[in-house]
Amino acid sequence: MHMSPAVLGPPIFLPVYLKAVRAGFPSPADDYLDQPIDLSRALIQNAPATFIMTVAGDSAMDVGIFDGSLITVDRSLAPKDGDAVVVDVNGERSIKIFRITGGRSSLAFGNRHYPDYNPGPDAEIDIFGVVTNSVRRFRR
Repeated sequence: MHMSPAVLGPPIFLPVYLKAVRAGFPSPADDYLDQPIDLSRALIQNAPATFIMTVAGDSAMDVGIFDGSLITVDRSLAPKDGDAVVVDVNGERSIKIFRITGGRSSLAFGNRHYPDYNPGPDAEIDIFGVVTNSVRRFRR
């Protein structure tokens, strides 16, 4: 997983459509623009604690994180049940889903085709940060 610190430069404001884009039939009223936004500020709440990583693999595809996606990871957030997290297990960095069941925390794959995740009782586990966004590029 490639990692870079998040750097907020000068804002780049992009136009935002007022209505959400439909994945079906369009509406003629969908052409009105709202206020522009700066994507870096919309995606990053705490820049000093945020890193951008490139994802390799499909273990989190059921939560919308795909091979080649860029993710923002905030190290200042405490994980909550259901959060995607970047975790180091015995020195290997990967994405897992943070679970709390009966007051106990555990990690799971975000891909239903993978077996249950069991790092073992002696595993060294360190949560690097919480995934806050995923950006998927469709065209290069």
